[in-house]
Amino acid sequence: MGSGFYLVMAAQFFSALADNALLIAAIALLMQTGAPAEQIPLLKFFFTISYVVLAAFVGAFADSMPKARVMLISNTIKIGGCALMFFDVHPLAAYAVVGLGAAAYSPAKYGILTEMLPPGKLVIANGWIEGLTVGAIILGTLLGGVLIHPHISNAIAHLGIPQIGPIFDSPFDLSILGIGLLYLIAAGFNAYIPDTGVDHKPLRNNPLYLIHEFSHCVALLWRDRLGQISLAVTTLFWGAGATLQFIVLDWAAANLQLNLSEATSLQGVVALGVAVGSVLAAKFVTLRRSPSVIPLGIAMGIGINIMVFIHHIPPAMLLMVAVGTLAGFFVVPMNALLQHRGHVLMGAGHSIAVQNFNENLSILAMTGLYALLIRSGLSVNVVVVMFGMFIAGSMWLVRLRHLANQREFDAVSLLEDRHH
Repeated sequence: MGSGFYLVMAAQFFSALADNALLIAAIALLMQTGAPAEQIPLLKFFFTISYVVLAAFVGAFADSMPKARVMLISNTIKIGGCALMFFDVHPLAAYAVVGLGAAAYSPAKYGILTEMLPPGKLVIANGWIEGLTVGAIILGTLLGGVLIHPHISNAIAHLGIPQIGPIFDSPFDLSILGIGLLYLIAAGFNAYIPDTGVDHKPLRNNPLYLIHEFSHCVALLWRDRLGQISLAVTTLFWGAGATLQFIVLDWAAANLQLNLSEATSLQGVVALGVAVGSVLAAKFVTLRRSPSVIPLGIAMGIGINIMVFIHHIPPAMLLMVAVGTLAGFFVVPMNALLQHRGHVLMGAGHSIAVQNFNENLSILAMTGLYALLIRSGLSVNVVVVMFGMFIAGSMWLVRLRHLANQREFDAVSLLEDRHH
């Protein structure tokens, strides 16, 4: 794969580690300050809004200079968002700034893979990147849970770090300091990623041109027979995954009587399953056979419904691993297929920006809807069933569309053969 690929992996690991630890810390801060319950899923909403609003610009930005430099700039923005929490900025606003950095980071992170590697290695590379990202989600979630635990935060507070005005005046601030150091480590790896030598497109000054170009790219990918299927699957997956993060926390509190620090371990178990599924997919699924994994998405949606019958921790962990494994096994090949089609049709940065736009629009819609359901007073078990059936039904419709595309393509090929 080359040393550059491993540097990308290291930078991604530490950046994702910090993102997920900071999410748990922000949830804890909202709970500590008595914020309404619906604000917790809105953290993901505020984090994601930049992906959607800036989608027309971040892809062009990523393609306008070496992607390693884009990653470094983006990581610096994340550090700024993390630092805002020291100054009593509302967690929703601070996490929105971190999301701004993440929105710019993503097209560069995935786009650089298509510049470094041939198409045949994209599934393997995505398996490694997704597996490592999921590892960072596991450890970041667990690290966030550890840092907010009263015993740990009090122990950190007794290390003797001096207070500087409003900074370091609480155990929470010291936890944020540790998370900020993770972003700095990621920035260090960013600085050493080599230039891939790919030509870069000058960034256009006209925002209307960028919006028009982006709209064209969105339409192009949705019209492509394989692009539309892989885009539909990954869009559903990331919206569902973001919502499942919060559902698991609420379900663990209601069905398993776990507090926030304890419930983060279940989030980690889901992510562990995704890592296992990602590695298996990288080993057994080729780019050509990637659409064959769609039925696993239907199985994942059905499996989520089993959550309502579980009230003990061991079977809960087994189910979370199973759901995560199914998710990882079907999303990695579809992600690689989407990247390949996007790279062929419009270039790496633009295609990743289109992917991010659709996936994060799904996250906004699904986490926003979840916040409304929580506000309406529905029980978490009712929401779990609604959520699981929606995922299974949506994946089934995507599979029907893919089969129809195949029949149409075969019919066109047959007509062309007869014509000749």
